[in-house]
Amino acid sequence: MKLHLSPGVLALAVTAALAASACAQAAPTTPIAPKDEPYVGLLTVDVDLSRAPERIFSVHESIPVSSGPFTMYYPKWIPGEHMPSGPISNVAGLVVMANGKKIAWRRDPLDMYTFHMDIPEGVTQINVAFQFLSPDAGGEFGAGVSATRNLVDMEFNQVAFYPAGYYSRDVTIQPTVELPAGWKFASALQVQSRDGDTIHFAPVAFNDFVDSPLVAGRYFDRVDLAPGAKVPVHFNVVGDAAKDIVVSKDELAGLRNLVTQANRLFGAHHYKSYNFLLTVSDATDDFGLEHHQSSDDRMPADFLRDADSYKRGATLLPHEYVHSWNGKFRRPAKLWTPNFNVPMQDQMLWVYEGLTDYWAGVLATRSGMWTDADYRKSIMRIHNAMAHRTGRSWRSLQDTATAAPLTYQYGGGWTNYRRSTDFYPEGQLLWLDVDTKIRQLSHNQRSLDNFAKLFYGMENGSYLTSTYTFNDVVDALNQVQPFDWATFLKARLDYTGPKLPEQGLARSGWQVVYNHTPDKNGKDRALLTDSIGFSASSSGKVYGVQWNGPAFKAGIVPGMTIVAVGDGQAYTGDVIKAAIKQAATDKSPIKLLVKDGDSYRHVNVDYHGGLKYPHIVRIKGGTDYLKDILAPVK
Repeated sequence: MKLHLSPGVLALAVTAALAASACAQAAPTTPIAPKDEPYVGLLTVDVDLSRAPERIFSVHESIPVSSGPFTMYYPKWIPGEHMPSGPISNVAGLVVMANGKKIAWRRDPLDMYTFHMDIPEGVTQINVAFQFLSPDAGGEFGAGVSATRNLVDMEFNQVAFYPAGYYSRDVTIQPTVELPAGWKFASALQVQSRDGDTIHFAPVAFNDFVDSPLVAGRYFDRVDLAPGAKVPVHFNVVGDAAKDIVVSKDELAGLRNLVTQANRLFGAHHYKSYNFLLTVSDATDDFGLEHHQSSDDRMPADFLRDADSYKRGATLLPHEYVHSWNGKFRRPAKLWTPNFNVPMQDQMLWVYEGLTDYWAGVLATRSGMWTDADYRKSIMRIHNAMAHRTGRSWRSLQDTATAAPLTYQYGGGWTNYRRSTDFYPEGQLLWLDVDTKIRQLSHNQRSLDNFAKLFYGMENGSYLTSTYTFNDVVDALNQVQPFDWATFLKARLDYTGPKLPEQGLARSGWQVVYNHTPDKNGKDRALLTDSIGFSASSSGKVYGVQWNGPAFKAGIVPGMTIVAVGDGQAYTGDVIKAAIKQAATDKSPIKLLVKDGDSYRHVNVDYHGGLKYPHIVRIKGGTDYLKDILAPVK
């Protein structure tokens, strides 16, 4: 459509276009190459958490500058999150001042985490003020719920900008945090002084600042996990109620054993001190995020007071602790970047996360947080899930790591066919394969424990990152046990096809078998994905379908709701399982009434194989390497 403009309107339009063009030209979009030299001057940041119960973090930051063009970054690639996840959408009220005057800033049109401005003559410092509005729902990691009426979890990347063009280790910042009245806190940052509820921390390199989260709360406890040791390790817990933060004697014993067993495994530590920062709340999401001298761990409110809840989440704390060695001290070369706005590359996450996950289960067992039977059930479930991964037909394990920014953020169904962050669970099976192969080749004289000491057990006390490549991993494995490890690993990482390529469970003397009988404890653990081929919530909402499975062939897809089974029985887990049992006997199709959007229809699933219960059993005549792997190190 052609527009007719009056001369006045046309003049305004031209003026606006020229201004927009000038603005665009003034905002360079070419990334600024970082240089490894000290940034002149000290940044300061004051984070006022007095309104944290209302999910408002108020920030005042000062940044030394000189006149001319200036660019600052908001941290984008957060170590451990493996994707460009810095929660910039939660930044609001951004105002930049200098000498009492406001300075205009321009967001880069190609990189939303980059801010450009022109610094006037005579200005040597800018003052940056903004609010971080902590989410009330959803989000990943620091973009998720981080505050309640009684506690706050703060990742410092949420609350600071930093100058572009420098290594983050060359930028020094001094943080100050103001807490709600009477709240206690913990952080790996060194306290310089305290004035009531205001804590002044010592100046620190910006990369260590981001790597040292803080937790604080009305209900707080701190437990020593290494009494009398030269290197302190503490367990800090905050919760929404006093009853939630009580650590039992058995839990304390397991956590202290964890510290002992981890140090025996690696033969060195890489922190001046270490702080577990545990949040127990039903308001925050459940996850863990590693840091070099601490970990941000979040679990449900009943985690410490319910034995089943604790057992289900028992590997979280070992996992994040192991990352101090694997992921923080030793890190894949492409996952080390000079600052937080240079993209990371995730192709080695099968080591960074997969090996960490393997050792998490092993250490949970060696420390007594799990029994051997608990570990076997866990590895059985992982083996069962990965053995039924239909997406392996087209997508390799390696690709799930390389494309981690996508696999972390999948939405909707079809997870089994698209694959997810399989470098965690299948990574466990991969490293069990490696461990048992070393034991087999060496007649059980060497193991992955020897690799741990060789690869991570140097430079005791240092927490300066040491990077590695695929070839470095292969070379270290060859020093432990000569073998063609490059071919061994690539055959599993790059494999596509119908079968699970890892053979570690069988080599360890155990196998997963299926029958129609529940396990001895009487718990019904039959998985519908292994039989009829779908998974659903208790209300019948379908969230997973096995590609080319019986349900798939009948037209069931994720997002549908199964309303009724058979001749009209309302859907429940027991009802669908009863129908599956019946179909195995009378060979009649399983009748389902499904709701798809606003429409209803009947489908018949042609499945007659009955329920399938997985069991882990010994292989007759096989060497029980699992027993040796799980035994505490003396």
